[in-house]
Order: sequence, then structure tokens, then C-alpha cells
Amino acid sequence: MLEKYRHIIWDWNGTILDDVDLGIEIINRLLSERNLPNITKEKYKNIFTIPVKDYYAKLGFDFEKEPFEVVGKLWIDEYERRKYECSLYEGVPEVMEKIRSVSAEQSILSAYSQRTLEEMAKHYGVDKYCSHIVGLDNIYAAGKLHLGLELLKKIGNGNGGLLLIGDTLHDYEVAKAMGADCILLSTGHQSKNVLQKAGVKIIDDIRELTNG
Repeated sequence: MLEKYRHIIWDWNGTILDDVDLGIEIINRLLSERNLPNITKEKYKNIFTIPVKDYYAKLGFDFEKEPFEVVGKLWIDEYERRKYECSLYEGVPEVMEKIRSVSAEQSILSAYSQRTLEEMAKHYGVDKYCSHIVGLDNIYAAGKLHLGLELLKKIGNGNGGLLLIGDTLHDYEVAKAMGADCILLSTGHQSKNVLQKAGVKIIDDIRELTNG
């Protein structure tokens, strides 16, 4: 499946790092504290979107009473305290090792803060596979389209040789802007029903990347 690509670009949250359940647990605590209805995993995966401010609005947060920057920081502060409770999806190191063995380069591209992204990639031992690790300079996950275009300047136009692997429609939008192919994982932050709008290949297990 990956043989033709010279550079594989990975999303982080929900693609490499299995942090969906933690994210839902934290948002439900914030919802409960504001007497707003809790959210199920199924509903979460159907309404989550980037920029995350739009997702918060769908959940009922009132930004006139409490600015997004305030509630968003409450979420990220708790996430930062607990982020190492998460694990990599099963098969991630093996898949990245197989990609390296065929001499394809790999990078991580994320709407996560740059410093923390680098720390976590090192902690989980996947930094060694990556030519570039690219994140945001803030905590609010507004998007990463501009980051993708900056990364493209570093790695060069792939002429069909670039692949972006992610778990959201935003990943597809970034791939399209970069001129990269895209494969989406249904195990992350958006449901398969949502991802199907992109019209690209969807897989249910990251190991399918090197088994198919």
C-alpha cells in the first residue's frame, strides 16, 4: 500500500496517539461543571471538528459567558496533566519501522503545540523515525493547513510521492492543499460516517497500512 511513497506524513492525536477516551472524559467534566449534557463516544466522533472552537460551540458552551480561550485552556491544562496516561495505537512502532526499512521518510504534522509534540514523540520513541516534527505555536488547535504548506517547502513537492495519514476531515483538507494522497483512520476522533465525506481510503487498524 505504501511502496510508491517517498514521504509519509503522520497526524499525531487520534492517529499515532490513542487519546480519544481521555479527551471525552475531560470534556464531560467541563460539561458537567456547567450543567451541560455529557457526550457519548459515538456522539463525540460524529460532531468533533477542527477548529475545536466550533466543536465546543456544538456542545453548548456559551462564549459570551466564558470565552473559548478560557474553557479551552481548562481542557488543555487537564489534558497536559494526564497525557501520558495515553498509549500509542497498537502497531504504530512496527508500521513506522517497516516504512523506514523501505527508505521512505516520515514526518509528524499536528495541530498540537510544538514543544509538547516533540516531548511526546521522544517519550513514545517515535521521534527517531521522523525527519520533521511540526506543531503549532499555541494550544488552541485552530488548524494546521499553514503548517502543512510550510512542511511542503521543506520536503518538496512529492509528484504523487506524498501520503498523509490522519483521522479527521481536516487531515484530508491539509493533504489536498499539499497535493498529497490521504488515508484516514476510523479509530480516531471522527467516525467512519464523517470520514466518508472525503472520498478517500479509510482503514480500521493502522496495521492495514503495511499488511495490505
